[in-house]
Order: sequence, then structure tokens, then C-alpha cells
Amino acid sequence: MLNIVLFGPPGAGKGTQAYKLIEKYKLVHLSTGDILRAELAAKTKLGEEARKFMDKGELVPDEVVIGMIRKKLNDNSEANGFIFDGFPRTKEQAKALDVLLDESGNSITAMLALDVEHAELVKRLLNRGKNSGRADDQDISIIENRVIVYHNETKLLIDYYSEQGKFSSINGMGTIDEIFKRLCQKVDTFY
Repeated sequence: MLNIVLFGPPGAGKGTQAYKLIEKYKLVHLSTGDILRAELAAKTKLGEEARKFMDKGELVPDEVVIGMIRKKLNDNSEANGFIFDGFPRTKEQAKALDVLLDESGNSITAMLALDVEHAELVKRLLNRGKNSGRADDQDISIIENRVIVYHNETKLLIDYYSEQGKFSSINGMGTIDEIFKRLCQKVDTFY
């Protein structure tokens, strides 16, 4: 089973590349944001539990998020693998994900991080902001802060997956197809 944690700062192109990888390798996209919204909409037990925290403006606890991921994994037990998007974000979440995957005899295959120059990230986000109307993609100070937060949060995860020999930095500069080719070259080494 191919299980990839896809990382990159805002504007790196994770969403675009995730969908291309999903299509090529027949993987299931596991986005915690999408899962959370689906559980809330379906009014599941986990969704209602999450809503209790969200209604108070609190973060949904890891154990609730892990429960949602467990359900998604179980619902897709015949999948070729998963692309984890937006999770894990902390070392504790990465450890919990390892335990969860180990329950079914699986593990994370690789953490692939798109590496994009700072000026290019800002340019991409500002362009996206023009097209999407997203306020957070139109303000340089917000963009700068999001990139700083990403680097601060992911340092420990990079160390965690590096210690396991599972971290790879992928050059995220160039065209969509050039970046995809680099990702595929790395993914193909796992087969």
C-alpha cells in the first residue's frame, strides 16, 4: 500500500499535485478538512463530537480527528493507498497516525515536501487571490505569516520522517508537469 504525506507551504501546489497523483496511482485523497466537513454534514457521532469543540471556537482534539481518519481508512480498505493532506501537522499526530496504520499492517511510505522559493510562493498566492477572491491570498503580511507558520510547524515533522528515512524534498519550481514528473520519479522508487 502506498501511503504518502504530501507537504508544502501555502502556494506550493499541493492540491494540484495531489489530484494528479491520486489519478495516476489510484489513491484515496484523505484531507482532514474534507473529512471533517463530511462528518459534520452527515451528522455522524464523530461529526457531532467535533461540532462541540468547533462551536466553542476550539480545535478539534486529535483523538476525534484520528477517529475520522480511522473510519475513512476502514471505508476504503481496498484502496491502493492514501495521500494524507493536512494531517499530520504535529509530531504527536504523526505518531498517532503511525499507530493507526500499524493496526492494519500498514505505514507511511513517504513524506514528500514540495520545496518552493519564497518569492515564488508569494507570487503564486497573490495570483491565486486575484482569481479566487480569497482575502488571505491577497494580503502580503498574511501570506508571509502563513509561510512562517508552515515552516515552524513542519520542522519537527521533517525531522520525524527523516529519522525514519521517509522524508524527501521535491523541487516545486517549474511547470505543473515538471513538478509532477519529479514527484512520480520519487513515488516510482517505492514500487
